[in-house]
Amino acid sequence: MFPTVWLKYFPPSFIIRKPITKGVRSAIKKGYEVMVIAYHIDNYDEMKQQLGPHDFQQYITGLKHIFQETVQSVLNTESVLSLHDFFSGNFTLLLRVDYRSETTGNVETSIRQIADKVQASSKEKQKIITASINAGYAFIEKDNIFLQEAIMKAHQVAFLMAVKRQSFKYDEMASTIKKIIINKEIRVLAQPILDMETKEVRACEMLTRGPCGTSLESPLRLFSIAKQMKCLYDLEMIVLDKTLEQIKSTTWQQDIFINFTPLTIGNHRFVRELMKKMKKYKEINPKRITIEVTERDSIEGLQYFIPNLRALREKGFRIAVDDTGSGYASLHSINEIMPDIIKIDRSVIQNIDKSSVKESMLKGILLIAKEIGSVVVAEGIENEEEASVLSRYNVDLAQGYFYGRPVSLNRSI
Repeated sequence: MFPTVWLKYFPPSFIIRKPITKGVRSAIKKGYEVMVIAYHIDNYDEMKQQLGPHDFQQYITGLKHIFQETVQSVLNTESVLSLHDFFSGNFTLLLRVDYRSETTGNVETSIRQIADKVQASSKEKQKIITASINAGYAFIEKDNIFLQEAIMKAHQVAFLMAVKRQSFKYDEMASTIKKIIINKEIRVLAQPILDMETKEVRACEMLTRGPCGTSLESPLRLFSIAKQMKCLYDLEMIVLDKTLEQIKSTTWQQDIFINFTPLTIGNHRFVRELMKKMKKYKEINPKRITIEVTERDSIEGLQYFIPNLRALREKGFRIAVDDTGSGYASLHSINEIMPDIIKIDRSVIQNIDKSSVKESMLKGILLIAKEIGSVVVAEGIENEEEASVLSRYNVDLAQGYFYGRPVSLNRSI
């Protein structure tokens, strides 16, 4: 924890120590995204007045420990680059994120989970007053040669979001996203999905990239900002457009997996607008399209989600559930959705050859799949050792850099 500093301007800044810069630079060089997450205590001044100087200082000291314990319990400690309090009523977390395995919903869930757990723990342990905590986050620009400046900029955006004073930054981000959507400035790449026994390509998953060479090229950044700007539905429908265009232009004959978040699938317009687009491509049979439910967001409260999936099935589409094995939410989704295809999360596959626990998880997922008649796809396979374990357990389909990296859709994949 760094000492509190008095700041004379808004939004506040914080001292960037060399270890922080070194950690961020190392993470970026290894291909990670780095997020700055700001946690703001809304009722800081109120607590200060109610408790008095001595009790308040003890409360804040206790809150620091609660933050540290909570971050360690929620996140993989290897992903945490820094956690400190830089000025009154605020905590800052720097987190490295692997966009290949993390999704917008997963990251946002962890951010919110930390805030909720800190609030609950502070209420239970302190038994005086409960801290009201809001969170905001932003990504550090990887291409900025002035790394400290990039860290400061990301922190300011995160802080402004946390204290709900973000209008000018929102205007800037909203303008960027709107431009991308209006001009359809995204690319869709195809990653092959192979039959584990024959090694033949059975399908491709379409993966999205933002404008080439920009800070939004990363799908994690792109979809995070789109979600914050309430443009997620429009962005995902553009992905659908681009995918259908590529299928037609390449005369691709195998199956295609297209990712959609629960929020988009649960939109009352989704089925109607999807079918309207499909009419433009009559040569593409819906039976070749798998709607992949992405992210670890809860599907609770989405009135049209299950009815929309039912309607899609009636029209011939297949349904897949992503991120299986990442936690309770995905297993609950399997029970609700009864998917045709179950995709095992990369977190289970990674180093499965060295982990008996992960092997047990794999066996459990395979039993569930057999019970409901689902095909299983293992994601994120990166080496022969992982592939051999999956082959031994007769996993149906495989996907990952070991078999093929994302490329433009073409008949030679």
